[in-house]
Amino acid sequence: MPLIEVTDLQKIYKDGEVKTPALRDISFSVKEGEFVAIMGPSGSGKSTLLHILGFLDRHSGGTYRFNGKTIDDYTDEELACVRNEKMGFVFQSFNLLPKTTVLENVKLPLLYSLVPHSKREEVARRAIESVGLSHRIYHEPSQLSGGEKQRVAIARALVNKPNVIFADEPTGNLDSESGKKIMEIIQRLNEEEGHTIFLITHETYTAEHAERIIKIKDGAIESDVKVHHRHNAREKFSK
Repeated sequence: MPLIEVTDLQKIYKDGEVKTPALRDISFSVKEGEFVAIMGPSGSGKSTLLHILGFLDRHSGGTYRFNGKTIDDYTDEELACVRNEKMGFVFQSFNLLPKTTVLENVKLPLLYSLVPHSKREEVARRAIESVGLSHRIYHEPSQLSGGEKQRVAIARALVNKPNVIFADEPTGNLDSESGKKIMEIIQRLNEEEGHTIFLITHETYTAEHAERIIKIKDGAIESDVKVHHRHNAREKFSK
């Protein structure tokens, strides 16, 4: 059974009598452990799709199943649990709490999890170590570079060991070298730790870290192809 399965998915925004289609009959599936990139220009529907897949928004038509269940199969409380425990999110703007240490930022999702209070710091430290930031654990976001902030966001997304990580333009606010390092970390999480990755990007180089690229234009799928020459992600990060 696919982890993610969408069939004839539609999203229509309404403003009075005006209807604006954002997604048009989108259909694809993603197996557990896959790394899929969604590419397209600004306004093509990429982020709208991610918000629907992450149960952050509702679709207007068609069907979306996550682990075999649709959004209507969950109560609001169950949806919140799924988003916190089964899904990890990494956004372009980092979304870190400003006056809070790296450790506390990464621990945040554990407040709503089943992880015992006594184990939360240990779990958060492991996630921080996995992105090479143990030496920054007591720093606040204002003391970090853009690339380091995004690594904190990745550690926070990982801390509950989710089924899938949704990354929305994770390199968009970074210089090219920092962006490359972030993508190497994300690819390593897929190849070495088996995380399912769903990446939104408009950059070809970034997309080529994935196994598969789905291109969207004007809210519809333009192509869905395998990546035959993926970038290498063997670099380790200690700094």
